[in-house]
Parts: sequence; structure tokens; C-alpha cells
Amino acid sequence: MGKSGTRDWNQIYSIYGVDQWQTVLFLLFQAVLFAVLSVLYLAYFNPIVSLFERLLFFPGAAAARFFAGFTGSVAAISAICLFFAAANFLHSSLLLHHDMAQRMVNSVNDWSTVKHALDLGCGRGILLNAVATKLKKSGSSGRVVGLDRSRRSTLSTLRTAHLEGVGEYVTCRESDARRLPFGDNYFDVVVSAVFVHTVGKEHGQKTAAAAAERMRAVGELVRVLKPGGYGVVWDLMHVPEYVRRLQELKMEDVRVSERVTAFMVTSHIVSFRKPSQHVAGPGEVRLDWRC
Repeated sequence: MGKSGTRDWNQIYSIYGVDQWQTVLFLLFQAVLFAVLSVLYLAYFNPIVSLFERLLFFPGAAAARFFAGFTGSVAAISAICLFFAAANFLHSSLLLHHDMAQRMVNSVNDWSTVKHALDLGCGRGILLNAVATKLKKSGSSGRVVGLDRSRRSTLSTLRTAHLEGVGEYVTCRESDARRLPFGDNYFDVVVSAVFVHTVGKEHGQKTAAAAAERMRAVGELVRVLKPGGYGVVWDLMHVPEYVRRLQELKMEDVRVSERVTAFMVTSHIVSFRKPSQHVAGPGEVRLDWRC
């Protein structure tokens, strides 16, 4: 493929492996099937036309040839699209994920003052370890917590942190993003990469219930962030929802990056800062960040 900063995809793969490899293999399998079908159409076009004439009762050879040519073309185009989708998933899972993680950590100006950071939905640890590397290089005594749904994932993530040489800066916990096991105003920085869109997926991606669960996760992310702290979220499809929610919660400096195609859909990085004070009307009030 190519380079990602100073690291190529082989280096990244050797540490992190491939996320959603089942999807990549499924797409490749389907692509090969359609490719074989299109080659068969090309090699045996005339016999296939004759078969269509006999079995599908086409009114003449011209109609049968058109149908055979059309279906063969669809098979070839489908194979190309599926190969492209598999390549995009692989690229998004490795090089793009690594590049976006670097962009996210670089959007925070000063890591030397960061004592507590959180990676919401840390997965294999690409973003988590990028944060830990920034803490290490800045001379910070801070730590980053990686949170994921499964204990098996967190153990694997800790392994990648040690391979990256930042194990002493990383801890991992198993928990639900909708009920974070941390107090209010705890973290200086909260980050999350391609995770929030999966919250509530048991209700279906396009349902109101799923949207409510995602908003609850965004509310929790804001709740645990210190006043004056920074949040950086890279996610798919639902970014406009997050922006609206962050604006409702009176977050400051809400910024959205240019569009990046990841996993065959639109993605953006959203960054924001939690205001140091929350004032509504004549006096200061403590906002309820939960949905």
C-alpha cells in the first residue's frame, strides 16, 4: 500500500492486525464469485445465450443476447465494486485509522499538562497508543484509560501498548459507554475513534432508540470531561447528530473536519472544548450532561 507517516502498513498490521477481518473476507469471497461468474459469461457467451433462449422463453436471439450481456456486465461491475470495498475496509482499518489517530492527537495543543485522558471504545489500541505516545514524548506524568465493551479486547489492547513501548502510560477497563464508571469532570482529554456509531446498534442504526443511545454516550463523554478540557471524536455517518448535541450542551470551539471516506461511508473528526464555566441566566448552574 504505502506509508503512513513514518510507518508502513506491514508495521501497523504486525502490531494491531485487522479489525473486522470477517467483513473483508466476506467481501473478497463475494468479489471472487462475481469475478468467476463474469469470466464464465465471457468464455461461454454463446452457449449461455442459447440456454436463455431455451429456458427463459426469450422472443428471439437478440433479446437473449442482450439479457446475457447485461447480466454478465452486472457480474463484472459487482466484482469490481466488491474488490474496491474490501480494499477500502482494509485501508480504513489500518493506514487510515493510524493517520486519523495522528490527526486527532495533534489537534490537542499541549499534552504535557494532561494528567488523565480517556479513549472511549479503544478497540485494538491504535488511538489509545497514539495518545500514550504523545504523553510520553511530552514528558507528561499522565495516563490514558482505554475503555471497551469486552475484557478480551482490553487484554489484547494492553499487549499492543507494550509492543509500542507505552505500556506504563496505559490502563484498560471494560464498561458501557452509556454509563461511564468515572466521576464528573475527571479527564483533561477524551478521544474516540469509529466507536460512537456502534452504541445502540442492537436497536438498528436508523431507529430513534439507537439515536437516543448514541446521544447518551455523547452526554457521558462530556460529563467526564473537565471544564476547559478537550474532546476529539472521529466517527461515521452520525456526526451531524453529535454536533447538534454538543451545541445543545453549550460546548465551545466545536469544529468539524473535511469529509473522509472510511469503511465505505462518510466520516469526520469533531473537536470541541468544554467551557470553563457554565452560566445560564443571572447565576451559574451545573448542567446535567446526561441525556
